[in-house]
Amino acid sequence: MKTTRLRHYLSACTLAMMASATLQPAFAKDGQAILNAKCMACHTPEGNDALSRISHQRKTPEGWLMSIARMQLMYGLKISDEDRRSVVKFLADKQGLAPSETEGVRYAMERRLNTVEKIDEPLNQMCSRCHSGARFELQRRPLKEWERLVDFHLGRWPSLEYQSLSRDRDWYGLAHKEVAPLLAKNYPLESSAWSEWQKNKPKAEVLPGQWSFSGHMLAKGDVHGVMTVTQDAGDTFKVQVKGQYADGTPFNGEGSAILYNGYEWRASLQLGDVRMRQVFAALNGEMKGRMFETEHDERGLDFSAVKNDNAKLLAVQPAFIKAGSEAELTLVGSGLSGTPDLGAGVEILKVLENTPQKLRVKVKAAADAVPGARSVVLGSLKGVDLVVYKDIDQVKVVPEYSIARVGENGGATPKVQGRFEAEAWGKGADGQPYRIGYLPAKWTVEPFDEQAKEDEDVKFAGDMQPDGVFVPGGAGPNPQRKMMTNNVGNLKVIAQLEDGGMKGEGQLIVTVQRWNNPPLP
Repeated sequence: MKTTRLRHYLSACTLAMMASATLQPAFAKDGQAILNAKCMACHTPEGNDALSRISHQRKTPEGWLMSIARMQLMYGLKISDEDRRSVVKFLADKQGLAPSETEGVRYAMERRLNTVEKIDEPLNQMCSRCHSGARFELQRRPLKEWERLVDFHLGRWPSLEYQSLSRDRDWYGLAHKEVAPLLAKNYPLESSAWSEWQKNKPKAEVLPGQWSFSGHMLAKGDVHGVMTVTQDAGDTFKVQVKGQYADGTPFNGEGSAILYNGYEWRASLQLGDVRMRQVFAALNGEMKGRMFETEHDERGLDFSAVKNDNAKLLAVQPAFIKAGSEAELTLVGSGLSGTPDLGAGVEILKVLENTPQKLRVKVKAAADAVPGARSVVLGSLKGVDLVVYKDIDQVKVVPEYSIARVGENGGATPKVQGRFEAEAWGKGADGQPYRIGYLPAKWTVEPFDEQAKEDEDVKFAGDMQPDGVFVPGGAGPNPQRKMMTNNVGNLKVIAQLEDGGMKGEGQLIVTVQRWNNPPLP
């Protein structure tokens, strides 16, 4: 029961800290003073403002938030929302992770919940069977602290030793003798990357200004525009975005942001009637990450931005053209000027718009243009490709494997949609595949296997919309189903391209509500 309350509480804490927290300075009070006042009842002072356990860990902002929320629910810590925000800010700055230490696992912070992890043994069996591998990969501890984490798990969840992958072996012995040392080796408290980052951490003053951005949302398409960042108190900012999707839909809103540890950007914005969050890494005049709806993290877009004093090509939208056809292309970036060179076989017919952030051109690809990618060049700027294609060799459903969740139907938990696009691939003269991009498709679902057919999963699990959005069924037992089961299902997702009719397939698991929804899955 307490575990369930913890999971709900962590979700609420995430919204409180990562969304509304940025409306006022998150470090309004001294973090060390709050730690001393609130934590010394359980954590022993060790001199030089160090406290047992706390001072021997490094984590992301989300990781520190989860630790404090756990102290509140499991050990009765009394702390105000403002003080909690201050402590998270203080600890994330003082005991965070260097940028290189988050590479490859930022998907957890960015809520990319369809990511299929590849975790080496024995960490896969010992840790990832209960939570994501990113949970431990995004923290650093010495050996003694990793050992204490093992003890904490067994003390809090005694049945752990009797579960699958535990009961048939010496789980506790293996955890102490093999797993803890491996964790300490791979994720140590002290590292050269962290030492260097502390010396060279940039100041928040480098972030205010205008940022040109590009992005892509599954089932919605490309988006681009300008984000204006204005510094507020300390490491907090006011944010305004003005842009549009490729279909002309506006992408406008404003909100506030906070910077942790010199590069961890977290923001909350209101775009129309939708609340969205930004989780970015802000480094070297660029921001990269994901922007997603606060209440529906499956509705999100990949986001890349460059500050306007940093000349750079971000994207060409769309990034493909069919041989023998004409199209309108938009180059997005900063410091853009002149006429672009789009490679052999692609002729610029007319420049339609030319600003430092956006260059819009009408182009034609010759019928005999060689298929494949060619580098886009604009003066001294490079770094993006335009693909010319003739024939489509393969279609992939993206994501290839996805999860949707039932919800609503009188309950408070919303449905979690499945969102898909059809990714076309070609084959070059050398026989090597090349990615074309997302193309329009007709979407259907079928039973994934014989069991799904027998259970009539297609009938009950939900509906696939024409734009590739799957809306799952209502939550709760369904009297119309065998054994009154929930509206779960195992479905094959089929994309049939409008151009040529080629098909691709993916898998969608429709399952029950997501009760475990902490900041890091």
